[in-house]
Amino acid sequence: MAKVLLVTGGSRGIGAAVCRLGAREGYDVAINYAGRADAAEQVAADVRAAGRRAVTIKADVVDDVAVAAMFDQVTAELGPVSAFVSNAGVIHKASPLADLPVSEIRRVVDIDLTAHLICCREAVRRMSNKRGGQGGAIVLISSMASELYGLGGFLPYAAAKGGIDVLTVGLGKEVASEGIRVTGLRPGLIDTDIQIDTGIDDRIARFGPTVPLGRSGTADEVAESVLWLLSDKASYVTATLYNISGGR
Repeated sequence: MAKVLLVTGGSRGIGAAVCRLGAREGYDVAINYAGRADAAEQVAADVRAAGRRAVTIKADVVDDVAVAAMFDQVTAELGPVSAFVSNAGVIHKASPLADLPVSEIRRVVDIDLTAHLICCREAVRRMSNKRGGQGGAIVLISSMASELYGLGGFLPYAAAKGGIDVLTVGLGKEVASEGIRVTGLRPGLIDTDIQIDTGIDDRIARFGPTVPLGRSGTADEVAESVLWLLSDKASYVTATLYNISGGR
């Protein structure tokens, strides 16, 4: 069977890096995106340049009907998903909780937690060998914000990411006997354009030197860990979280 990788939020940052490295590691790649069709198509072009098949899919990952349709499309065009990376996420501008609108809190929790529950639900339904699937591996992208409890004005974001941590360990235990491994990564200060959305000027330059390793990380460094967790090299690893944070 072909190795088929689906990545939510695959048009930029960590997601795009995972898609590109996945292609080099022999996966056909499905790239989910929310609004940047041009960026998703560029990632798809890079996947094809690496000799693998690619499909781009616009889907709202908070919408369960859209998520089910996304998995259906991947199966129809590339084959059953054998590796799923639940990566799509947003961040709010740094602010005390008391100053954040409820609408912004709901948006962050919906995208950064509820969507991961919905997507993992669909992935398990397709992968589980007790439901007719062939097994697979799931990697969830959390954040060191959950370990730091939202320090710096990111409490809703951190609370949602803490939920992902619980989902990773709980689901990993729940489906361990169904041929599915579930693991998670908590990236620290990573140099991607999501940093702009925090509203903090020059965040990478200001805080990179405070990391024990003395710098921020890169999306490619996170992607290397993701692909290891998806691979057979991590065949005895499940229900586990790893920090990719430079010692932060």
